[in-house]
Amino acid sequence: MDKNTIIGFVLIAVVLIGFSWWTRPSEEEIKAQQEQVEKQEAERKKAAEQKKVAEAKKTAALAQAREDSTALFHEALNGTASDVVLRNDKVELTLSTKGGVVTKAVVKNYKSLDGKPDVTLFEGKDHQLDFKLEGKENNIAVSDLYFTPSEQTDSTVTFTADAGNGRRIEMSYLLGNDYLTHFSFRAVGMEGLFSTKTHTMNVSWHENCKQQEKGHSFENRYASLTYKEKGSGTDHLSETSEKTDQKIEEPLDWVAFKCQFFCAMMIAKTDFSANAVLSSIPQDKSTGYLKKYDAELETFFDPKGETPTELEFFYGPNDFNLLKAVEKESKFGKDLDMESLVYLGWPLIRYINRFFTLYVFDWLTKWGINMGIVLILITLLLKAITYPLVKKSYMSSAKMRVLRPKLEEATKQYDKPEDQMLKQQAQMKMYADYGVSPLSGCLPMLIQMPIWIAMFNFVPNAIQLRGESFLWIKDLSTYDPIIEWGKSYWAIGDHLSLTCILFCVANILYSIMTMRQQRDQMVGQQAEQMKMMQWMMYLMPVMFFFIFNDYSAGLNFYYFVSLFFSAAIMFTLRKTTNDAKLLAILEARYRENKNNPKKKTGGLAARLEAMQKQQLEMQRKREDLNRKKRDLNNRN
Repeated sequence: MDKNTIIGFVLIAVVLIGFSWWTRPSEEEIKAQQEQVEKQEAERKKAAEQKKVAEAKKTAALAQAREDSTALFHEALNGTASDVVLRNDKVELTLSTKGGVVTKAVVKNYKSLDGKPDVTLFEGKDHQLDFKLEGKENNIAVSDLYFTPSEQTDSTVTFTADAGNGRRIEMSYLLGNDYLTHFSFRAVGMEGLFSTKTHTMNVSWHENCKQQEKGHSFENRYASLTYKEKGSGTDHLSETSEKTDQKIEEPLDWVAFKCQFFCAMMIAKTDFSANAVLSSIPQDKSTGYLKKYDAELETFFDPKGETPTELEFFYGPNDFNLLKAVEKESKFGKDLDMESLVYLGWPLIRYINRFFTLYVFDWLTKWGINMGIVLILITLLLKAITYPLVKKSYMSSAKMRVLRPKLEEATKQYDKPEDQMLKQQAQMKMYADYGVSPLSGCLPMLIQMPIWIAMFNFVPNAIQLRGESFLWIKDLSTYDPIIEWGKSYWAIGDHLSLTCILFCVANILYSIMTMRQQRDQMVGQQAEQMKMMQWMMYLMPVMFFFIFNDYSAGLNFYYFVSLFFSAAIMFTLRKTTNDAKLLAILEARYRENKNNPKKKTGGLAARLEAMQKQQLEMQRKREDLNRKKRDLNNRN
């Protein structure tokens, strides 16, 4: 191990240790964090006690109302809950006559984590929905009422709660052909019971979002409370940190409780009023849940009962094209932008995925091809599209490689540290004379990065990969462990993913290949600097292992295949490039440029040359100024 290598390792260690020390919190910050945690815990306990007291008062009031034969909804406050089921080929919804809301949602034809043929989004106490109305004397909570079902079919039901004297609440459901359910709410003959200021209905919605996929932490990254602001785009609460009582100042078109591949969405015809309060609390892996979602909303209500309050519910998969199709079935005629639930990346990356990856992916899947083969074919197509640019970049690097001996000979007189600017200027002049661009070798990375980032966003959100097997991979949408040990450890988790190992090994080998190529074209001090740089390049795949070990096998497999074909292309280009013939072409170009002295260097090379001349001139001025200062000091 030479001196430079040792220095490189020491510098890396110093940087890592220094960064860890610099980013660690101070004692005051630690104390403040502890105080904040204690304060939050005290506030939670206080809120829990207040909630307990309020529930006790509510229970007592309900008990009194049930005994009082003159109380509003006296008969509807008593009863026995029963279930009503709405179903079609895509979804099955169970509604309870107690509260008249959906208590269980099953999405058909998608295997569950425990091997069942359908996915249950929620059931029982994991999902709570309540409609509340503010009365002159007493508030009305729909969750306290027992409804009588009528007009019941597989796709429709009307719930009625009798308040006596011809007054009643009616709630109607209509399940469409796919995943959308239309809902209407009316209070009939109850106008006198409400305040003159009552024109909104409170909607209280809560869900414990179940873990549906194998990797809890990975799925949790893609589970979020998402909402769409009226006349604007979509946004979401943080996927990783706890967000409670977040007030949204703008009116909303819809709110969605989303996990990685499925969601429950509530859409308002007349918007959800401004200042909606939303909460998202990540849950521990041991609970079997991803997030605890809460939404406190308000929407239009007509106390006269002439115009119903209308909502739509979506319980289904996060499939980009399906969401676009479902939106067309909505009766509200609004631009809902439902497909944005499938995150495809920030603008540039989104365009790549939206107008290329999705179309190619859908076209290939229509042929019934295995999803692993689809990923390989997409990789081949992308490599074919980018091949001309990659080849041009490689040839630029090859030109620099064959010119290296001439460069070393022409610049050997500039070995002193103070002559490095002159050396670089001489190199740039030679590159210009031979018609070579020194920055073209960076193109392969610049070309691949947007594609890699696009696939990083696309693959984890592609529900088509869910449950699909390929070779040893049982499910392309989650990790593929070759060994598991049950207990999760920091940075590595509870398993080793085979595709992640293959990706990281391929990354190391590809880094070795590209580093050799770059080293072969560098001269003097640049080659020495590259020795230190290469260790950083070798460390990156190690870092990738700790990042991607928990990621989906489909994403790691794509990266592995992409690197494999990139290496194959580079190897083929190297074997098919005749260095002697290439040097002869460059020599001919050199002679042509020398015979045409009026020909000016253009493009990037000209700008770099001008910049270096400017830097050299500034350096000379500084040296002159320093020399004058020294002369002045010597005279004094």
